[in-house]
Amino acid sequence: MDNPKTRQKDSSGQSPAKKPARNRYAFACALLASMTSVLLGYDVAVMSGAAIFIKDDLHVSDTKLEILAGIINIYSLIGSLAAGRTSDWIGRRYTMVLAAAIFFVGAILMGLATNYAFLMFGRFIAGVGVGYALMIAPVYTAEIAPASARGFLTSFPEVFINFGVLLGYISNFAFAGLPNHLNWRLMFLVGAIPPIFLAVGVLLLMPESPRWLVMQGRHAAAATVLARISTSPEEAELRLEEIKAAAAGGHSIHGEGVWKELLLRPTPSVRRVLLAAIGLQFFQQASGIDSVVLYSPRIFEKAGITSKSQKLGATVAVGFTKTAFILVATFLLDRVGRRPLLLSSAGGMVASLLALASALLVIERRGNDGRKIPKPALGLSIATVLTFVASFSMGLGPIAWVYSSEIFPIRLRAQGASLGTATNRVMSGAVSMTFISLYKAITISGTFFLYAGIASAGWVFFYVMLPETKGRTLEDMEEVFGERKEEGTKEVEVAGVGHVAGDEDDGETKTVLTV
Repeated sequence: MDNPKTRQKDSSGQSPAKKPARNRYAFACALLASMTSVLLGYDVAVMSGAAIFIKDDLHVSDTKLEILAGIINIYSLIGSLAAGRTSDWIGRRYTMVLAAAIFFVGAILMGLATNYAFLMFGRFIAGVGVGYALMIAPVYTAEIAPASARGFLTSFPEVFINFGVLLGYISNFAFAGLPNHLNWRLMFLVGAIPPIFLAVGVLLLMPESPRWLVMQGRHAAAATVLARISTSPEEAELRLEEIKAAAAGGHSIHGEGVWKELLLRPTPSVRRVLLAAIGLQFFQQASGIDSVVLYSPRIFEKAGITSKSQKLGATVAVGFTKTAFILVATFLLDRVGRRPLLLSSAGGMVASLLALASALLVIERRGNDGRKIPKPALGLSIATVLTFVASFSMGLGPIAWVYSSEIFPIRLRAQGASLGTATNRVMSGAVSMTFISLYKAITISGTFFLYAGIASAGWVFFYVMLPETKGRTLEDMEEVFGERKEEGTKEVEVAGVGHVAGDEDDGETKTVLTV
């Protein structure tokens, strides 16, 4: 029999409508942890402008440039897969420090590169650091955040990815006027500055994840951390008991046996969680966001903009739009829920991609006939690029990380999230390393029609496969994904004990004990 716990829930399984107090310390920890995501955003975006000058300085072909731009996502696969085991072994906190250190070395190597092979080696090192950062930031934030603010706080990594994208575009614009042998190197070297401050901040200011501490049997240390990140002693005590109950009967403190439970003999609910996380991360990247972020200058060139400064200026506008609209998701995730934002976001992406592809098709046909490109088509191309990144940022961008970091059981969370992150990186690499070849093969309009079809399939997947998780504790997720029913448990009505379950037929609230 499970230990009875009393939770007040309404008929939807949610907590009653009462606005909880914000914990400033939890907010600060989530903010600092999420800043590690700046590394990914900066490195992806800075390459979009740097590639223009690398091509001229190192005399590389489009194919080599395409590989150079996208390969960091494949390299980051190593880091994201290793980060799950590393964070179970040395802790979430020191994994963030390791990510910053690796990326620092990679940025220095890229900035000092003298040839294509040297630059590729620097991309490899930086990519491993990016993989570590991308996986650990949302996991740590999810484990620090209270359930009532988890969507808000766990969306921070995506906020900082977007901020990093914006910084990368600004760096492109700021250094573009320097000589070709110098400008792209400075763009990369500037990326070595943030990891220094991040590592120092993590070491001096951030506690370890209380859930990791419980997994190590360090309950007193976990209680101390929970006392600081909770709004009351009662909440801290309840969270500690829930974490201990969720971790009980699990695996070794260093995570051995997790892969077997995830991949070889998963329960039906774990299988559904894994499919949800992998599918969500797959569609986030397969719908073409990295093609737009990484190749915005080329897209604007195909739309009719020829000046380098104008192309980079329009790209900065993409960065501003992408960053601004992430704030929409940040403030709405815990108010309207994951599903409404996700479905709205995916629908907006589909509409934007179809409009962009149609505008580019008109431009291609006019160009092939030697006629002047119509200004409405040029304007529509720019506008739909902006609406595409805006739609992505207000839903699919942050929710992929929020959702994937919150749905796995505690014993599987780090390595389960690393599988989702690995899927994300593989698809990002596949998309970014094939974009130029793809648009040469099926035209740029055909490429965006293809992305629109993938995004449409993603909308269907989200609608069918992803339940709402707003307001549920991390320890509740197995129930959300059906674990209790599948294991043959039953709920019986008992006065005064257990958790509260709602009767959907009449809206009445019953107190039940799970046995």
